[in-house]
Amino acid sequence: MSDEVLHRPERAQFDAFLDEHRSTLAACLDGLTEEQARRSLVPSRTTLLGLVKHGIFVEKVWFDEAVTRRSRAAIGIPRTPDESFVLDDADTIDSVRQAHREACEASRRATSSLALDDVLHGNRRGPLPLRWVYLHVLRELAQHCGHADILREQILSE
Repeated sequence: MSDEVLHRPERAQFDAFLDEHRSTLAACLDGLTEEQARRSLVPSRTTLLGLVKHGIFVEKVWFDEAVTRRSRAAIGIPRTPDESFVLDDADTIDSVRQAHREACEASRRATSSLALDDVLHGNRRGPLPLRWVYLHVLRELAQHCGHADILREQILSE
């Protein structure tokens, strides 16, 4: 993918890398059973299904809360990142994947008219340029994709 975007404008490069990481995170659930997706292999709340659910939280914090200044309560997301990993009985591979797709699409729409130097005012850190937000989300998604890769490998090798 990186060769495909090498000579495209910077914004297109950011969007392409974000979409690649979004897809990679969602793909960690491919071919798994509900039990495998929920399996806990570490002391934290981190599961494969929880990682994708947390990805929804990431999208909504950075591309809804930060852009629109709506509160987390108004958006309908947990107050803290840790809470975003909590799974309830209604969370299934299909439902979480669908919610993730919808959150990613909403993120694309929310930022489509913004430039990388536009400043977002809805984050708790204070005003931040979209470029910084993109870099932060890329870093976070890359980290979670790595977590997912390791957990998936452990689950499939059992």
